[in-house]
Amino acid sequence: MRISEKASQDGRGAVSERPGLSGPASRKLPVPPRERRPALAALAVLLILGGALATTLLVMRSGERVSAVMITQQVGAGQRIPRSALGEVEIADTGIPRVLWRDSESVSQWYAAVTLLPGTLLTESMVAKSGDDVGPGKALVGLALKPGQVPTRLNVGDVVQVIHVGAADKGADQRADGGQRVLATAARVHSIGTAGRTGGSGLVTVRVDTSAAPAIAQYASGGEIALIKLPGVR
Repeated sequence: MRISEKASQDGRGAVSERPGLSGPASRKLPVPPRERRPALAALAVLLILGGALATTLLVMRSGERVSAVMITQQVGAGQRIPRSALGEVEIADTGIPRVLWRDSESVSQWYAAVTLLPGTLLTESMVAKSGDDVGPGKALVGLALKPGQVPTRLNVGDVVQVIHVGAADKGADQRADGGQRVLATAARVHSIGTAGRTGGSGLVTVRVDTSAAPAIAQYASGGEIALIKLPGVR
């Protein structure tokens, strides 16, 4: 009797010692395999490379700097620009018009076409190379010209005649002056629009005597002005 009970007990003990899952561990859900997305990984790499390239280009561009002329003290229109009024400033080479510092010695021989204020970056349109073109007795007049009223290949600094040609809807016998006449025999071109350089319509500013400026402005407002270029005259 004791032998069988012992055997029975040993059998139950052997069964109870078998490993098995029970409790919360047996109720875990299967984990799906991780999906790989090579397209997203490639896009991320491209974005990183693109950002690095853009940063490199900005750094390289910011390193391209030039020395330009800056006005350090006020110079009145018509006055000769003193050397003491010029300062050197480093600016990014963005293509904007400016006078380079290496030309500062020449600038000190020029005249201010307009009033120059401290802190102004000097451009060629702000200066005149002759004192006869600026100062008392001179005025700047803007002309809105049409095709045919501007000579081709007109440039800043050219000398032109300013002609009153009359309105297109008027005959010569209806004009108060009886026909075409010269309003300015030698006006200098101060500035010019892009279209005007090729003979197209555009705004051209000329420097004329103050006595002729009112009549030129009046006729220009009615489209009755034309320019004649004087080659070889400086």
